[in-house]
Amino acid sequence: MKNWNGQGDRIINIIYHHLPAMRWQNFRLFFGGQLLSMSGTFMTQQLTIPWLVYDLTNSAWLLGVAGFVQFLPTLFVIPFSGVLSDRWSRRDLLMLVQIVGIAVSLALTILTFANLITFPILLVLSVLNGLIKGLDMPVRHTIVTETVGDRADSSNAIALNSVMLSSSLVLGPAMGGILIATLGVKYCFLYDTISYIPAILTLQAMRLPAIHSNVRTGLGETFQKLREGFAYVSQTKPIRAILLMIALKGLVGMAHIALMPVFAAEILNGNATTMAQLSTSAPIGSLFACLYLSVRRGIAGLERLIVFAQVAIGISLISFSLSRVVWLSIVILVFTGGFTILQITSSNMIIQTLVAEDKRGRVMSFYALAMVGMMPFGNLFAGTLANSFGATNALIICGILSILGAVWFSAQLPSVSRWIDRETKSLQIPASP
Repeated sequence: MKNWNGQGDRIINIIYHHLPAMRWQNFRLFFGGQLLSMSGTFMTQQLTIPWLVYDLTNSAWLLGVAGFVQFLPTLFVIPFSGVLSDRWSRRDLLMLVQIVGIAVSLALTILTFANLITFPILLVLSVLNGLIKGLDMPVRHTIVTETVGDRADSSNAIALNSVMLSSSLVLGPAMGGILIATLGVKYCFLYDTISYIPAILTLQAMRLPAIHSNVRTGLGETFQKLREGFAYVSQTKPIRAILLMIALKGLVGMAHIALMPVFAAEILNGNATTMAQLSTSAPIGSLFACLYLSVRRGIAGLERLIVFAQVAIGISLISFSLSRVVWLSIVILVFTGGFTILQITSSNMIIQTLVAEDKRGRVMSFYALAMVGMMPFGNLFAGTLANSFGATNALIICGILSILGAVWFSAQLPSVSRWIDRETKSLQIPASP
């Protein structure tokens, strides 16, 4: 027993050395609870609702409209969520998200089991999902650094949070494909409902420092805080450049997800299982990318990785659009997912590592706004292009725009690199990988 305990301690020490964020109990609780909850969320958002919409309407344009409606409320809620996360308990806000989320998921479960689900009902519930997502994203990003007690562990916590999200993206659609093929979409919604329970329990168990605010946030002060956050982002050129790249990613870089049912059913002549295979492929690549970033030290060089990943995303979109073989499409999407997470998480790590704590929530709200707030327009853009020129040409156009964006960002690299070097020195944060 003594030898076993000694070996166990060595294994734990190795884990803590390479993954220092795991040293903190709050982070371990957050990681485990959200892994299960997000698998249900991604099962619903990435696979079940799009497949059900396309099954009910058989229209690529309405598929784009559904994606637009789902994410449009996010655009309006995210900025206010950032202000709230700077002033209120982030754990309590995330708890509220879980409670509202389980209510919406339960409604979908009941309606599908009763065979009462229709396209208009899906649109209404998609609006509610968009509102939830708008509140969720800035809070989820900012609470990650709050779960570790040492700022030096923050970049590792951010990377591991991306590992958790990517793992959920693999687990959720994979299980969803099996459930749809064997039991039906209603059991996907049932799983999503149940998956909220461990998230609520682990959030309740977390012990985080309280955020003290002596002043109530009125409407006027809320808008003042928003203006301050916007001024900070717009005047800090490197942050502005990174956020513009994230916005471009949300507009054109996710087009393959919006059009996935069209490629699965029509271009590749598949079914729900094909849809699940395609939906799971990109997260597998994302998981490998996250594992690389989680053991990487420092943030130096991540700005160059953003350019490389953005070019690779564009090439991957074009390649996927031209593929007519399922296995080749799966391989391409694995690379697409890896390059996507390299771009998104590298941007996240740079910003969260260097931004001031009192502005973190508002800056991350603009980060979430750039990434997710652009997705409704991206879904509508992709659906409109596909309806007018075909799904293949739609992805080719989006791939070309992604590459052009990388060319623009490469011109901003000198100023971004200087800013990273200056800020890491002033904050005494190791920047070297």
